[in-house]
Amino acid sequence: MTDVTTVAPTTAAEALAADTVHTTFDSPVGELLLVGVASAEAPGGTALVSLSLPEQKGAATVQDGWRRDAAAFAEVRSQLTAYFEGRLTRFTLAYADEGTDFQRRVWRALETIPYGTTCTYGDIARQVGTSQAGVRAVGTAIGRNPLLVVRPCHRVIGADGALRGYAAGLERKERLLGLEGALAS
Repeated sequence: MTDVTTVAPTTAAEALAADTVHTTFDSPVGELLLVGVASAEAPGGTALVSLSLPEQKGAATVQDGWRRDAAAFAEVRSQLTAYFEGRLTRFTLAYADEGTDFQRRVWRALETIPYGTTCTYGDIARQVGTSQAGVRAVGTAIGRNPLLVVRPCHRVIGADGALRGYAAGLERKERLLGLEGALAS
């Protein structure tokens, strides 16, 4: 699970129009691009807007006017390091909330999936109160998750137990689940 604090700005457009900062973080799944905005409520002073990987479907790209500031992400980097070293099972980060109401409901459901476990797209659909016919919409919302790793969409698998649909690629999904011990031997 992830303990999160949602902070203003409340939309992606507002977040990106604000004083946006970015940095990169080398991880076992590739170089992560961290994008954030200043927030007095956020641990470490920066609320995440995006955490993405190169070649990821829908990945953020650095925009003109964004400022590179590794120090702004000290807390985020610390928690990511602990996670990838197997010492952290629950993130306590703040992020700038964005997305549609439905996407935010799906993303909040993702945050309840415990470390080292998986659930299905159907499980998430039931949790957010949509029918089995809504599973595809749930998959689409999960695919638009701007906060890979910290909002654990990698923990969602197909009803048959197969790895399905990870915006950063199934190899990375498998690597994250393996790190967490969530894959059957």
